[in-house]
Amino acid sequence: MSRERALEQWLQEVLKTPDFKRTVLAGDASFRRYYRIYFEELQYVVMDAPPPEAPHLFAEIALMLEKQGLSVPRIVAMEINEGFLLLSDLGDRLYLNELNENTVDNLYQDAFKAMLKIQKCEAALPAFDRDFLQRQFGIFEEWYLEKHKAIEISESDQAMLRPIYELLFQVIENQPQVLVHRDYHSRNLMILEEGNPGILDFQDAMRGPITYDLVSLLQDCYIAWPRERVVEWVADFRLQAKKTGLLTLKEDFFEFLRWFDWTGLQRHLKNLGIFSRLHHRDNKSGYLKDIPQVLNYIFATCSHYPELHPLGTFLQSVHEGI
Repeated sequence: MSRERALEQWLQEVLKTPDFKRTVLAGDASFRRYYRIYFEELQYVVMDAPPPEAPHLFAEIALMLEKQGLSVPRIVAMEINEGFLLLSDLGDRLYLNELNENTVDNLYQDAFKAMLKIQKCEAALPAFDRDFLQRQFGIFEEWYLEKHKAIEISESDQAMLRPIYELLFQVIENQPQVLVHRDYHSRNLMILEEGNPGILDFQDAMRGPITYDLVSLLQDCYIAWPRERVVEWVADFRLQAKKTGLLTLKEDFFEFLRWFDWTGLQRHLKNLGIFSRLHHRDNKSGYLKDIPQVLNYIFATCSHYPELHPLGTFLQSVHEGI
């Protein structure tokens, strides 16, 4: 039986009728597919998560976040072995589509409050350890440098990259480790009338550095803000994190800002690799248009810190084809 037919049959069993309408929703960077279901006066969302996706993790984390009072899709029905989940519908109002000068402060304050609730969750999840981070640097090298830019990484390139990777390892390891959504940005946050924001795409959550989701939000690949405003938001979040007990503030603000910037650099290097892999391996070329913004973040961070200047110079030459 085809996957499409199996999904249709499962929905008929769950809804106890074939009388429903199914429309395709925009997908994401994974192998998951999403549909909206119209049934009587109700609307649902269906997640079709074939292997190697892990829908059981989505279900487990959804229940944990819901217990924290966060707005996440409620699981109506699921067939974990097949990878089918019927979920409540959080609507269509993406943060990305409604962020502007008039709305951004209030929307980000809501996102900060939800982020802090996520960070206080206790869960036995994989950690941002050195093996994980090394694999992420490997994605950057294999898919962005070697495949997308056709760069043969030389011994001198490796001699420059390895010490910088080590610096990023240390910054990430030295931060308080919390529950991290890992894709906490404007395409995964929904505007809700109550309990804002709605939170999507959290199945890859891990234990990681406290600034990681903050970077995802404030150095978003899909919308950018002036550095001065970003620094103000980072300062505001730092004070809020202190009030919750997640931070002691023994580090001064500039140390926290360095955590933010360097954690962002690690994320952006990974994103260069992921966006390139989506294009070359998965035929999802729409993410290529977001690479310039990712590079902008990288170049800005490398320019702020002398230790990172060699990486900025290297990537500038790669970008310009020198």
